[in-house]
Amino acid sequence: MRNTAYVNNWDLVDSSADKILGAYLMNKEKDTLYMLARSDNLWEQRIAIIATFHFIKNGFFSDTLKLAEILMTHPHDLIHKAVGWMLREVGKRDFQLEYDFLLEYYQRMPRTMLRYAIEKFPPELRQQFLKGML
Repeated sequence: MRNTAYVNNWDLVDSSADKILGAYLMNKEKDTLYMLARSDNLWEQRIAIIATFHFIKNGFFSDTLKLAEILMTHPHDLIHKAVGWMLREVGKRDFQLEYDFLLEYYQRMPRTMLRYAIEKFPPELRQQFLKGML
């Protein structure tokens, strides 16, 4: 956490956040993630959502979904991509959970976030989401 000031690109975040912060917080309170998600710093916000990849790999999805809600209206595409990616990862392990989350939020989420989240969906279902037909 003392070194987040030196984080200045998506690759640094994506290659380390889940392995360092996510692993560290696995069995601890997650307040740090919510603080980072509400930060004014783009990289700290991305760290928050990508850190949850460690939880996802271990079958815990709730923090990812809560952070996705917080970051839903973020203006930057690097956050849209990260949130969509983590939602897709949730769906690889629990399709119904991702599907239900998307049903509630897909009309409000940025298009890039939605596209990343539904990337692995069957083509017909993907089109229904993209066309707003659900």
